[in-house]
Amino acid sequence: MDTRFDQVYTHPENEIFRVVFYPDRIYHARYLNATRSSRYRYYVAEVRGSADGTAIKGDVFLGGVKLCSMLRIEYAGIRLIEQAREFGRRLGPRAKAWVKITGEDPDQSGEATVTLHWDPVIAAYAVEIWETLEPPEGTPHDHRVLPLMGRDAPITRVPELSGLLGSVTEVAMAFREHGVLYPTGQQLENPQWDNAYLRSHQEPRDPRPSSSQNTVEDKNYLLDFQRGFFIPDASAITPVSYVNAMSDEDNPDRRPDNIVEMRWLFQRELGSDLVFFHEVTVPPGAVEGTHRHIGSEELYYIVSGTGTAYMSDGDDPTTAGYPLVERPVFGIGPVKCRELPVRPGSVIYTKSGGVHGIRNPYDEPLKFVAFLYHTT
Repeated sequence: MDTRFDQVYTHPENEIFRVVFYPDRIYHARYLNATRSSRYRYYVAEVRGSADGTAIKGDVFLGGVKLCSMLRIEYAGIRLIEQAREFGRRLGPRAKAWVKITGEDPDQSGEATVTLHWDPVIAAYAVEIWETLEPPEGTPHDHRVLPLMGRDAPITRVPELSGLLGSVTEVAMAFREHGVLYPTGQQLENPQWDNAYLRSHQEPRDPRPSSSQNTVEDKNYLLDFQRGFFIPDASAITPVSYVNAMSDEDNPDRRPDNIVEMRWLFQRELGSDLVFFHEVTVPPGAVEGTHRHIGSEELYYIVSGTGTAYMSDGDDPTTAGYPLVERPVFGIGPVKCRELPVRPGSVIYTKSGGVHGIRNPYDEPLKFVAFLYHTT
């Protein structure tokens, strides 16, 4: 890690924004496998995370000389624990990860399945994929590190990935049970996966509203190592249209022309548990159906136009003075809601269990941007 960060870490202005240096600083060298010997050092270039998975890319040094590039995968396993528990099983000391690496040339990629080992120091499964396990000529590996090396070991080499470790731009990951029942050693016929479950992302492939062609199933977690993104004009991004979004068949707002547009600005590019950041346009007379969030939170920020938002009565006690109406909530039925006037600068923040929706009864389009993310 660049030691210059230490010099600014305690500056007064950074005390307010201490989050600037998280999470890279927390990966101290002593937590990585080879540092049980002082002969090895790591340079951690970047860290990316999504849900329970983390990818750390960098270089390994032996005796002060660069040995090779490496990629460390860590997986907390919380979601996979729940998958296995449904079958009366618990995870053992090892798990598997499907890993796909894309290099600086987007046409160059490699994929492989690797073994993760439980590491009690970080309370997660982990593996380090090194470009090579061969030491420089005349410089043997340390006896404290050598037993960790080999096929399916905590430090391993994967031929399908070796040539890409020095130029990693994306890492796709999916995790599963090891395939052997713990602790009996029986073979599992149906090892369970944590592969982002039903997560998908949206692409403007078909102009027809609510076309299934616009939904792309992911089946993995994608970690993007690009460091910055610039969109000169978000309005130039082709939107995806949805008809009667989040409205049941018996909802009086359902009609063929009730169409909203969504410009998907960032989806899989986002790390942590963020799901998307997008811009929504609600045309005059259109409605985004009132719906409840379970296990997710969403924030709306109105950027143009005026309209009426709906929030379940009691979700925000300060809204008690606004009109009380009954709204059909997608998949649930009638719910008492507060009717809230919104305009540029208005914010609607809905936590798990909360209800919200929005209507545009006026003559100008209503636009807002939204963040959605999974809760813990």
